[in-house]
Formats: sequence, C-alpha cells, structure tokens
Amino acid sequence: MAEVSDALYRAGSGEPVLLLHGFTGTWHHWRPLLEPLAARYEVIAPTLAGHDGGPAYPPDCDITFSQGADSLEQHLDELGVQSAHVVGNSMGGALALELAKRGRARSVVALAPAGGWADGDRETRRLARFFARQLRITKATAPRLPRILSRPRTRRLALRDVMRRGNLVTPSEALDLALTSIRCEIAERAIAGLRSGRVLALADLDRVSCPVLLATPQFDRILPPERHAPRLRREIPGVDARMLWGCGHVPMWDDTATLVSMVSEFVDRHAPSSAAPAPERATVAS
Repeated sequence: MAEVSDALYRAGSGEPVLLLHGFTGTWHHWRPLLEPLAARYEVIAPTLAGHDGGPAYPPDCDITFSQGADSLEQHLDELGVQSAHVVGNSMGGALALELAKRGRARSVVALAPAGGWADGDRETRRLARFFARQLRITKATAPRLPRILSRPRTRRLALRDVMRRGNLVTPSEALDLALTSIRCEIAERAIAGLRSGRVLALADLDRVSCPVLLATPQFDRILPPERHAPRLRREIPGVDARMLWGCGHVPMWDDTATLVSMVSEFVDRHAPSSAAPAPERATVAS
C-alpha cells in the first residue's frame, strides 16, 4: 500500500530503494521516476529534515553532511529502514555516500553528488552566492510564478540552472519546485555554512565499501563536472563512472527513461537475488 504525504512517498515491494533529493528540495523531485521504480522495488522517498514538509532539523546542529546523515539515520530508524539501495541527487548524493560509509547502503547511485570540492578551494562560497541569488529571485517573483511557469518556453528558461529541459516539467510541478524551495527552513543556515567554509568536502571516501555508480550530468551548472567529479572518481573504491549526456544538475526530467534504466540495472546487479545460488547441500537422514 502506498504512503504519500508531504514528508514521505513510500510504495511498491521488493528490494528497498531510497531516494534522497537535493538542497531546498522535497521528495517531489523524484516524481518522474516514482511510478516505474515502484513497479519493481519498494521505493522510499523522504523529504529531508529542515526541508518543506520534512521533519525538524536539530536546532543546535551545524548544517553539514555528517550532521545531515545523523538526522537521516534517525529518520530511517523511525521508518524501519535498516539498509537500502540509495539513489541521491546533489546534497542527497553526498548523504548517500555518508550512509555508505556507515554501512547502511547496499549500493549507491550518486547523481551529481555534492561534496566533491576540495576544502579551501572557494567552491562553497560560489555555491553560497548561487543559492542566495536563487532564493532571492524566487521570493521576489513568487506572485508572478504561476503565469511565468505556465508557458513551456519561459518554464525552460526559469529552470535553466537546474535542468536542460524544464519545458518537460508540468506547470504545477514547476510551481511546486519553486515554492517549496523558498519554504526550506534550513536554507539560510546552510548558505551561511557554505559561505563560512563550515560545510566541508566529503572525506574518508575509502570507507565506502558498497558498489557506487557516479553519474555526472553533462551540463551541470551548479556542480560543474570538471570541478566536482574528479576527486570522487579518484577516492571512492571501485567506483563506476558514467556521463549523463544532455542532462542538467537535476536530471530526473531531462532523461527519465535513461535514469530509470540506469538505476534499475544497478540495483538488480547488486541485489542479493542477482548472486549465483549456492550449491545445494545433501541432507542425510538419521
């Protein structure tokens, strides 16, 4: 039976697949993939703590990948999810890798994961400026957004920083993406952390022991591939790397069919049922 609320989408049966959205998002970012994946697996897509509709983020904690993973682990415990195949986008990709380091990921598909910068390389300051500008513009244009997003051409233009084919998003979905972003409760705290350098790069990636597929969008304007993918390719043991041709930072609408196929193939390859069956042991009656 499906469970759908602002805080959670959960449906299907079989291998558990956990979908983790990016910064200022909600589980709705996964809408194009939900139905085809839920036809094959148990799909769990939570809205992350501090985001619109999600659980509260601890007020006394910094906004970091490690602290975010602590909060996420607590949420997974409440949901009864011990481990899963984890698919994460952007911040969700970084959290997926954090879960892998903690032994809670059966496999990881990381779509443009955050945290691939090097500490002190000023990328976090650039990201702080980007997100601050995005939120400022969205808040200022909020009253006009229904009209702006009603037409395919202006919808594609409005969403150009996050995807290549924003015209494929319906007007209601595009409005939801915009308005939920400005209702993210931790946005200002996270931007301040990026600006100050407190949001450190992903570390200790050699502790990742599960299979990882690093999927890099060709036209990622937020985390450009040449700056953010190389260190992850070097430091994650045995990582598979793939380019998502023609896609932007949030690729779920840009090429839904490719993403469904890629995720399904990777999950199936690393599910226990894909392993060769053990030889039967003879039994001897006493």
